[in-house]
Amino acid sequence: MSTPLETIGGDASIREAAGRMRDRDISALVVAAGGGCIITQSDVIAAVADGADTTETLVRDVMTEDVETVTPDLLMEEVAAMMTMYGVKHFPVVDDDYVGMISSTDVARHVS
Repeated sequence: MSTPLETIGGDASIREAAGRMRDRDISALVVAAGGGCIITQSDVIAAVADGADTTETLVRDVMTEDVETVTPDLLMEEVAAMMTMYGVKHFPVVDDDYVGMISSTDVARHVS
């Protein structure tokens, strides 16, 4: 899992979100005070492809809501199965609070 957890506010622009992901070499951010929301590279790309203004469009306008989470004690095989089942590439890791993010890249790195 990636730690420390990287977050962004819902009122940030998608340009800011994209820059933060690029600068930290990650592909998703937890939306602070978003109640189980993340913004991913795919969310940003879809918004841009739809013609969104990257400085005017806000994270809350394109974020993925009601995201499934995992706990730190799950086996990678379980996480991989959940990613396949839900068709997602990221899970916030929760242990009473958000503690990190696990991505399909993390899973692939673990099994290789």
